[in-house]
Amino acid sequence: MAKYQQYEQYKESGVEWLGEIPKDWSTISLKRKASFITGMTPSTAISAYYSDDVTIYEWVRPEDIKENTEKVCGTKYLTKLGWKTQRKVAKNSVLLCCIGTIGKAGYASKTIMTNQQITAVSFKDNSKYNYYLLLAARNELEQMATGNVVKILNSERLGQLSIPKIDLYKANQIANFLDHETAQIDTLIEKQQTLIQLLKEKRQAVISHAVTKGLNPDAPMKDSGVEWLGDVPEHWEILPAKRFFRLVAEPAPSNNDYELLSVYTAIGVRPRKDLEQKGNKASTTDGYWKVKKGDIVVNKLLAWMGAVGYSDYEGVTSPAYDILRATKDINSKFYHYLFRTRLANMEFKRWSRGIMEMRLRLYFDELGRIFMPLPSKQEQDLIVKKIEKMDNQFDDLIKKSEYNIQLMQERRTALISAAVTGKIDVRGWVAPE
Repeated sequence: MAKYQQYEQYKESGVEWLGEIPKDWSTISLKRKASFITGMTPSTAISAYYSDDVTIYEWVRPEDIKENTEKVCGTKYLTKLGWKTQRKVAKNSVLLCCIGTIGKAGYASKTIMTNQQITAVSFKDNSKYNYYLLLAARNELEQMATGNVVKILNSERLGQLSIPKIDLYKANQIANFLDHETAQIDTLIEKQQTLIQLLKEKRQAVISHAVTKGLNPDAPMKDSGVEWLGDVPEHWEILPAKRFFRLVAEPAPSNNDYELLSVYTAIGVRPRKDLEQKGNKASTTDGYWKVKKGDIVVNKLLAWMGAVGYSDYEGVTSPAYDILRATKDINSKFYHYLFRTRLANMEFKRWSRGIMEMRLRLYFDELGRIFMPLPSKQEQDLIVKKIEKMDNQFDDLIKKSEYNIQLMQERRTALISAAVTGKIDVRGWVAPE
């Protein structure tokens, strides 16, 4: 914040989260400056209250309030009849999550309704400064919440929050400054997020090309005779998967000494302990399958969404998964990459069975019939090595962009806090033309 000026004189606010404030500022409790409206849920027993179509009657829930943006986009809608049963939240109110994710905040750009997990804070002066102020107070709000399992911040405790008391001109000046500065930061963040998406798409395209077309752009090609593969290198074999994989169902011993593995659409096979706040041991492994390093693990229910992958681990997994083990001298990692391409996922979906999309299951008797490319083992090794090298390069670029986003978000948070608590003086700020 070195480039911004400070106020001439400061004093202790007497409020820990505010620290020092400008000498001519004072403090006030939130309840003396705002009113609170806790939302509600219309009776689910009355279907006439809810609409399956988009209507003007948005009903906002915590998941509709996103981090690092003021925009609130309801994804549930009520009918006019349902609207009449609700407490209305006025435009310019701050929407504050007070059950669960304490302090997550949005800004009401129009009259809306919320569920009971959200408290609308309606200020008498309607300045957007108040939205930024409550963003800055998030840590304090989290400390004020009660409850062991689910944190709750009721309106009585919320009203006790001490906040700065400043005149409307200063408040609006700070809000205008933050609108401009955060918009610039958000634009930079959006560019980095777009770059990450492009990198992921490029990585997927490079992998897909490598496992279906090979590495040699001058290699003679042939029609594979398989629609989802198209042309493949002339020297590749095309065989059903059951010719080089078999289904194994090796029961795990009845103890909990094995790593519990799961397969994820985004990252493949991982120990559950690494991604979930649960123990890594199953309470019992009765009915579980043993997984060996080098096996391909398939989530039958989500295979068509990419939940399939190579296991670098020894462990156990639930019977919801199929375990495939190579029967030929192949590099199973080649098929890890192949099975996770969009092309393979679409083919998996075509062969899956189920009465509705989210109940589709891919069983090995179907997966085994899908024709797959079979390059030589040597070529598989070269392709895997090339993909892993490229994958690391893409990972480095993505991590760099993610780090840049983190820095910008931290700067955004720090700038908001500094401005609303008077650590920087923006009274003379003028918006660039």
